Amino acid sequence: MSEIARGTLYVVATPIGNLDDLTPRARGVLAAVDAIAAEDTRNTAVLLSQFGLRTPLVAVHDHNEGGVAARLVERLRGGEALALVSDAGTPLVSDPGYRLVRAVREAGLPVVPVPGACAAITALSVAGIPSDRFCFEGFLPAKAGARRERLATLAAEPRTLVFYESAHRIEAMLVDAIAAFGTGREAMLGRELTKRFETLLGPTLGAIAAAVAADANQRKGEFVLVVRGSEDDEAAQLAEGRRLYAALSAHLKPSVAAKLAAELSGAPRKALYGGE
Repeated sequence: MSEIARGTLYVVATPIGNLDDLTPRARGVLAAVDAIAAEDTRNTAVLLSQFGLRTPLVAVHDHNEGGVAARLVERLRGGEALALVSDAGTPLVSDPGYRLVRAVREAGLPVVPVPGACAAITALSVAGIPSDRFCFEGFLPAKAGARRERLATLAAEPRTLVFYESAHRIEAMLVDAIAAFGTGREAMLGRELTKRFETLLGPTLGAIAAAVAADANQRKGEFVLVVRGSEDDEAAQLAEGRRLYAALSAHLKPSVAAKLAAELSGAPRKALYGGE
């Protein structure tokens, strides 16, 4: 690979399961930088050991990122090259790191992506569900009430939806998804993607929920749920109109925002704003 640039932060994707998915470029960067900023240094140390790498590690997680970011920026200004990784997959996708990346960019220092595995994109690639437009929702709220409320707001979303979920909430999440989208909504559940016991379940939310309930093994591991968007044109127009109205009303009079949102989305103006 080409020589590492000094004073540069490299954002490096790591495998989501299969170690063979670490690219040669990523391995070269992780070997050459002065230090690696890692979500969990223990997990990253195990990954590095698999490749015989001993690059120093710095913990960067949700609880310390604000303070650590400033120190890492100073190290970059001093001419060091650093890498940022998450526990698995592409950093910043439902993982810490955006504060560090923003701080580096605001300091006028280069940030270089080193692409690779991403669980959301991996799941989309095998779901057989429209992927030309999709909405990444990441992890839903842990509390049932907040989770159901979030799903209800997405019921009319026309784009394909992508969710992450953990083993201890997957059953409850599927029950709530069925309540919001219906048993027959087309979907695919990817479990343990790229790993030895990878499974893909479908073709509907109802079938997925039944399979998960019937087999305890299907409740273990890490999950990505891909759900087809709503095909109800009127509901989709209303959802888009409400989204546009919310954005526009922050800058315009409500009546003007509703008029523009209705014209752009095709949703009825009165459904967006009841005033005159």
